[in-house]
Amino acid sequence: MENVDLKIAQQAKMEKITDIAKKLGLEASDIELYGDYKAKISLDVQKRLNNQKDGKVILVTAITPTPAGEGKSTTTVGLGQAFNKVGKNAIIALREPSFGPVMGVKGGAAGGGHAQVVPMEDLNLHFTGDIHAITTATNAISSIIDNHIHQGNVLNIDPRRITWKRALDMNDRALRQVIVGLGGIGNSMPREDGFNITVASEIMAVLCLATDLHDLKERVKRIVIGYTFDKQVVTVGDLGAEGAVTLILKDAIKPNLVQTLENTPALVHGGPFANIAHGCNSIIATNMARKLADYTITEAGFGADLGAEKFLNIKSRQAGFEPSAVVIVATIRALKMHGGVKKKELKAENVEAVKAGVENLAKHIETVQAFNLPYVVAINHFINDTDAEVEALEAWLKANNHPFAVSKVWEKGGEGAVELANKVIDAVENNTLPFKRLYELKQPLEEKIEAIAKTVYGAKGVNFTKTARTQLKKFKKEGWDDLMVCMAKTQMSLSDDPKVVGRPKDFTITVRELSPSIGAGFIVALTGEMMTMPGLPKVPAAMAMDIDEDGNAKGLF
Repeated sequence: MENVDLKIAQQAKMEKITDIAKKLGLEASDIELYGDYKAKISLDVQKRLNNQKDGKVILVTAITPTPAGEGKSTTTVGLGQAFNKVGKNAIIALREPSFGPVMGVKGGAAGGGHAQVVPMEDLNLHFTGDIHAITTATNAISSIIDNHIHQGNVLNIDPRRITWKRALDMNDRALRQVIVGLGGIGNSMPREDGFNITVASEIMAVLCLATDLHDLKERVKRIVIGYTFDKQVVTVGDLGAEGAVTLILKDAIKPNLVQTLENTPALVHGGPFANIAHGCNSIIATNMARKLADYTITEAGFGADLGAEKFLNIKSRQAGFEPSAVVIVATIRALKMHGGVKKKELKAENVEAVKAGVENLAKHIETVQAFNLPYVVAINHFINDTDAEVEALEAWLKANNHPFAVSKVWEKGGEGAVELANKVIDAVENNTLPFKRLYELKQPLEEKIEAIAKTVYGAKGVNFTKTARTQLKKFKKEGWDDLMVCMAKTQMSLSDDPKVVGRPKDFTITVRELSPSIGAGFIVALTGEMMTMPGLPKVPAAMAMDIDEDGNAKGLF
């Protein structure tokens, strides 16, 4: 079957990236070229624009995702194009795709149809090498840890209590738990180890939350790698490795400049998962975008219970800005699945399932309202949506006074989101409510976790395992109680059970353990069965990929 998205991307009429840079007021000396259509922006630009007026930030999120797909990135790209069509100076800020999902089942993160970021093939493969650099930096720390132990272990590191894991940007379940150091005395001390997927690594989080190169180095220095035999914390700074690690990341920290199919500028930088990590592109890219345009259209991974919550409680807090509005993407087919329809039955009209599925959308709207943010629901239109199904959703939205617009960006590009853009602008200009977050940093970790579980997920409470309770006490003693919380939870449900769709009620969230990401500035709370290294499906997307004799990709999406 022909991949329409890839064909559209390969036929794109791209402008030279130097011309895209000029649209933003950048000089040739401000960018480092990676061929004709990609560039990195110098961090000197950030310093130069420091006193420039800040633009407004529009966050695009979604309902709880289903295997059907909601088109959040596609909507983000199309909305950015639409803003420019209605005469607004806009820029798009996205995350970089991870190899794991590209080769697995989810696909890339370049959008789709006529709302894509290009060059799509480059973006979904190696791009500018940022994720490779993050992988290398992560594994450099592991190498230094094992070498330190092999060379005498001056820091008295307990090999049984090393919490730092190696990384690989691929879904590889065989690497979740491994033994390293086998082969004799010359190959270091054998110990248990494991791999995270790179986009779930703390180095990825650190790079995306750093505000400049100095801040990056200081965050790397604070990273906890394990504990001594007498249970004292050991950091990258104790190893003296922060300089080398930051040096590895010196180019990766610079935002990447590309463009959309309609030549709208796009900054694509960083790619933390939202179900494990904080799910937002880099602070440096977003803050730079705010200086370069009047509106920054950005996204956060998965539904409002994951990426948006973390964007609003973690990223914007660290970055020092308040978002101006939120777009909540919903699709008829996803609502039908939340209403009980199986994936293979989605093509058949089912108005009652749409009506049942809107409960999931209602919960995500309530989450955005809890932050006092104006919002617009984007009905991302698909070819199999029937008029009766769309009308049923529109009737519910009107009856409950929720602003909305039908979005047809996959088919029409920016033109398909003009109404959506105008409604978002109206929402921003007419908002009078003060933005608020769900918790204060001075609150105990337990209270922060409960605030997220109850307000965002709709849980009646949180069950902390014995391990988690012990960690809460230890973390408080370490002075980590005032850090932010990053919830690791399935993206497939508002609960911590991926099989529970719709809007579950009367449930509890189980926090099985906590993990300190001190460099990132948050504590990760792992719920349910969440894993930090995914596996490939029975038939990976990679099986359909190929390359022709002229070097053109096939099967990439």
